[in-house]
Amino acid sequence: MIAKDVDFKDVGDLSLERRRTGNAYLEFLRVASMSAGLYVLPAGSVDTQSPHGQDELYYVVKGRARMRAGTEDQALEPGHIVFVAAQVEHRFYDIEKELTVLVLFAPAETS
Repeated sequence: MIAKDVDFKDVGDLSLERRRTGNAYLEFLRVASMSAGLYVLPAGSVDTQSPHGQDELYYVVKGRARMRAGTEDQALEPGHIVFVAAQVEHRFYDIEKELTVLVLFAPAETS
């Protein structure tokens, strides 16, 4: 995905696009310094992600769940922001309501 100098996005449009792909994660921005995506986990589902090689910032758009990151554990709901440093084990769990989070990686996520 090639980013323009300026690119406006709507979370509702991104949610529709993500649903069409059938994937839990939709990357919508990638530049050298960062990448961003929308991550959605249904209520009751299991988050299978592994630690990443980049620092990561989550912003909870909607839903309710808990997150365990390193030795920390926190209930999350819309408006919460979580920073997770590179290589720190982390996972959402006890997903009560479909969880939608905006995810920012810095630098850009690598496979």
